[in-house]
Amino acid sequence: MTSRNISLTARGRGAGGSRRLALVAGGSLVAALAGLSACTPPTLLTLRGGLDSLRAVVDTMAVRDSIAYAAIADMRREVAEQRDILLSTRATTGSTTKEVFDQMSLLEGKLDETLQHFQQVSQRAPIAPVAPAGPDPTQLYDQAAQDLTQGRYPMALQGFREFVQRFPTAELADNAQYGVGECFFAQASFDSAATEYALVDSLYPKGDKVPAALYKRALSLEKLGKTSTSRAIFQDLIRRFPLSGEAQLARDRLGSTPRH
Repeated sequence: MTSRNISLTARGRGAGGSRRLALVAGGSLVAALAGLSACTPPTLLTLRGGLDSLRAVVDTMAVRDSIAYAAIADMRREVAEQRDILLSTRATTGSTTKEVFDQMSLLEGKLDETLQHFQQVSQRAPIAPVAPAGPDPTQLYDQAAQDLTQGRYPMALQGFREFVQRFPTAELADNAQYGVGECFFAQASFDSAATEYALVDSLYPKGDKVPAALYKRALSLEKLGKTSTSRAIFQDLIRRFPLSGEAQLARDRLGSTPRH
């Protein structure tokens, strides 16, 4: 009979190392048993040593994944096959073979216990499906910004809103919220634009897009004919961010906008 070499990749240094050792010992055991019909005393000593090593590992190993389960089940079948060969050769190999056969029976019991334990654990804690990875925040923002500059406003709006929803605390969150307002402003939806610009100030008061959002909100309201409200926001912008570029633009607008 030809023994199969079983290799197993472990996930950690603990249980994974034990599984590799068990499988290597199991492979050596099967290879030794395959030549049992011509056993010599040194070979039997090697065989017993392999049995002792494998039994010690099986006593401590914890099978926790389906790959290890399949490998142990395969080893279990090979042990059963080698036991049948031992039975057929007991009459000619003497009492030493009987001792090895008894050890094989004990090992079979250990393997059965391990397989049963694995099945119980699998039934209690089924493996949860791996959730698909979400979009990269930088790529999501960059794509939305590109859609905006190229006039694909519905796609840009969807991208900016998805960014704000998925990454509300990200560094670019205030920029994304400002981008939502820009999508509406570019389509002359000034009422919606003013609402979205206001969210930049309320949700991200320390964000670097607040001055621009205040200015564009005031412009949106000006477009809607709400001049007094617009002027009040321009003045608030100048008071809060006097050195910003938007503050200078607001001064220009106040100088050119008639009072009502």
